[in-house]
Amino acid sequence: MEASWSVVLLRTGVQLLAFPIYLLWYLGLWGPFCKKVFPHLMARFSLSYNEKMAIKKKELFSNLKDFAGPSGVLTLLEIGAGSGSNFEFYPAGCRLICNDFNDNFSKFLDKRLSQNRHLQLERRVIAPAGDLPQIPNASVDVVVCTLVLCSVESTERVLKEVLRMLRPGGAFYFMEHVADAPFSWSLFWQQIYDPVWQILFDGCHLARETWKDLEKAGFSELKMWHTHAPLPWYPTKPHVIGYAVK
Repeated sequence: MEASWSVVLLRTGVQLLAFPIYLLWYLGLWGPFCKKVFPHLMARFSLSYNEKMAIKKKELFSNLKDFAGPSGVLTLLEIGAGSGSNFEFYPAGCRLICNDFNDNFSKFLDKRLSQNRHLQLERRVIAPAGDLPQIPNASVDVVVCTLVLCSVESTERVLKEVLRMLRPGGAFYFMEHVADAPFSWSLFWQQIYDPVWQILFDGCHLARETWKDLEKAGFSELKMWHTHAPLPWYPTKPHVIGYAVK
């Protein structure tokens, strides 16, 4: 995505204002601080996000049971599970595998698990979403990720892992904030804030065209729609929501 001269100019201004944070990042101090603080911020944010997106989440996850294996039990892997903000939307009896690369989310995850006794935690995997050799091939019915693909190192690599871990006929559910439409004011500001946003929020990209990666990932079926979430800050409003079948 090519940036115009006005985007480059304004982006430079924003980066200059954020110079102290860039300095801490360069000195290697910001990363460890962010890894500890980010889970606290996300735990708070997830409460507000769930309140605003509850209807869309209920709609998205309404057919999860359709993908249960032959035994009738649903084995679900959530990558980037974070504080467990999706747990309340999962069906009773679900066997849950939780993944996150940041172990500092653990206490928030434990709290959510205690509030959602209808789920059965099978295991927890601390590792990057794009490299999960701990999960065998074709071993899960469903993979879920929400607000995760914005911050992974390689969306393509994560989707390859998802396809490897899903059994044939299994499904990948997603809800991600993305780049807005070309030539929109929202995209203009997304491009301006994006470099600083990545530093501030643990690698999160504001202007990723995630839908393009989903379209070319190799799923047999893709049901996806674009929407604007009812969030207070406009650059994070554009979303893609849906599921894809292996």
